[in-house]
Amino acid sequence: MSSEVAAGGQQELRRSVTPWGSYSWGYADVGADIFVALGLVIGVAGGATNIAFLFAGLVYVCVGLAYTELAAAYPVAGGGQYFVMRGLGDFLGFIAGWAVLLDFTIDITLFAWGCIGYLSHLPPLHILDAGAHPMVHFWVILALIAGLAVLNVIGVRESTAFNGFVSAIDVFSETLILVLGFLFTFHPEILIHSMQTGWPSTFQLMNGISLAIISFVGLESISHAAEETSRPAQIIPRTSISLILTILIFALAYSNLALGMQPWFPTPHDAAGHAQQFWHYLGTTHNQDKAVAVMASNIPYFGLLAAFYVPVFGATLLLISSNSGVFGSSRIAYSMSQFNLLPSIFKRVHRKFKTPVISIAVFCTLAAIELVFAALQGDFGYEFLGDLYAFGAAASYTLVFVALIALRMKDPLTPRKFMIPLNLRLRFRGEQIYFPIVGLIGFFGILAILVFVLLTHHIGRIAGPSWLIFGIAVYAIYRLRKKLPLFGSVPRNWSRDQVQILKNAGELELMDELVGKLKARDPNFTTKIS
Repeated sequence: MSSEVAAGGQQELRRSVTPWGSYSWGYADVGADIFVALGLVIGVAGGATNIAFLFAGLVYVCVGLAYTELAAAYPVAGGGQYFVMRGLGDFLGFIAGWAVLLDFTIDITLFAWGCIGYLSHLPPLHILDAGAHPMVHFWVILALIAGLAVLNVIGVRESTAFNGFVSAIDVFSETLILVLGFLFTFHPEILIHSMQTGWPSTFQLMNGISLAIISFVGLESISHAAEETSRPAQIIPRTSISLILTILIFALAYSNLALGMQPWFPTPHDAAGHAQQFWHYLGTTHNQDKAVAVMASNIPYFGLLAAFYVPVFGATLLLISSNSGVFGSSRIAYSMSQFNLLPSIFKRVHRKFKTPVISIAVFCTLAAIELVFAALQGDFGYEFLGDLYAFGAAASYTLVFVALIALRMKDPLTPRKFMIPLNLRLRFRGEQIYFPIVGLIGFFGILAILVFVLLTHHIGRIAGPSWLIFGIAVYAIYRLRKKLPLFGSVPRNWSRDQVQILKNAGELELMDELVGKLKARDPNFTTKIS
């Protein structure tokens, strides 16, 4: 397989993503997650919502550090699917990619649902509310998915500049809500009272933790843009760590504010009682898909403006995230077909628009089917989508941690400008390696969340594994027909490909360092660099 294909495509992508562009590429995806996750987590975790976000946040930090190291060392467009395939082989690489595809298709439906949910908070658009008008709600979301599919087929998608513009406004807006919320409505005694009186059962807390991971899904978008990022080994660590801190602060701050917030009632007789009633109100099925807008509208004075401003902007951000699901699913499927993990039909492009039309059509259709299943759940449709979203993220992240450890052991020569802290120095097959302790902690943390998903989501534990079984069947039929190894891997020269990847990335110093190490290990090593 050619080095160009190993780098994620047959043609080299233009490297024009700046540091802010790299940050906003990730933020445009993960930044919207708090808008959909907050209400879901409050609905099941109650007074321990902040604890659920804290546990998931600590795991997320480990996930973020793992993706930062891997994306900086292997700056290709495949992201987690590529890392797992390279570290663990084709079969597990397919499993990771297929789990990511589940997340991307759910991304399309979940964020489209959230987009319409936030718009329904506006008085003129109450007809879009899922509880009051479920059929109108369903058909509008379906039309939105179809519209996004058409836009992606003709090649219209959000530019990096537009992502940066929206991300900048959203960071400001979310910060403003938090500052004014803590200044005018937050009371520590209410937070303590809410945690004491609203503490959930162990089962509910596990359920809340499994849903809280939703608030942190999307950081890997930076790795998907790695092949288009200038000097990724320098830029990606800075932008990833900045994004990790931003999202972690937002998630913890919003969860604590929700539990300790005294809403803007005209004559509150019992502050703690009203506050508990308020966060319980946020977690109802009627408000789960617009919780941030409800919070913002209950901040004194600012709430008058926020009641109209936050729903519109939240809907815009969620729409962009839904569109990123359309683009991301087609991109991953296209990449997987390049590596013989999916049939070649997924890399066919439209003759006129030069976009992967088959991939877009297939995964938007799957998103529409998921919408139908969610609508059949009635009031629990939004939670159903959250279940599947959490399953896909936990499954793919678990394999990424294993791949991180495997690549540290199998590929110790690749230069790593950024390395996860806390490493144990060992000797393995004659080479010095650094075993990532944080990676091991993250593996057990995300594995626990995956177990929580399977234990607490009666639909998710059936639908999620069913998705994987269906994918494995497709993979097996394809590989057997092509006479490719089912559980083994197609032979590839990863060392030569890595040299080409670093050259394409403009990391010439790292390329020279790698070539020097490879020649020191094998004096006969040669590489032809185009």
